[in-house]
Amino acid sequence: MAVSVMAVCALGQAPAQASGDAEDGPVSIGVIGDGLRVREVRVLLDGWKPGVRARISEWRSGQYVREIRGWKHMTSKETRGYRYEIATWTIGKNLRHRSRICAEVSGHTERMPCVTIKR
Repeated sequence: MAVSVMAVCALGQAPAQASGDAEDGPVSIGVIGDGLRVREVRVLLDGWKPGVRARISEWRSGQYVREIRGWKHMTSKETRGYRYEIATWTIGKNLRHRSRICAEVSGHTERMPCVTIKR
């Protein structure tokens, strides 16, 4: 399901116009928006792991810029036998060209998929 919801992207980075997705191991991120405006960000984790949390941050030129949204508990879901954890944030803000939105999930610090926002 995660692969059908989030396309697999090389090196965990997908170019986008404020829309795109990326996957790094069991952690996936999906960004929905128009132009440089980001409307919503979703983070998925394969499997059920009650108590796991996620956050999203902005990076530019390989440097941490800021936390976009802080730690949030993920919700356990099941769709057609596929079990996963999900967290969703409504953003509603413009980001700079070439900014990267990255997802972090507690217990999976070695994984950080990112989506690059492009004009």
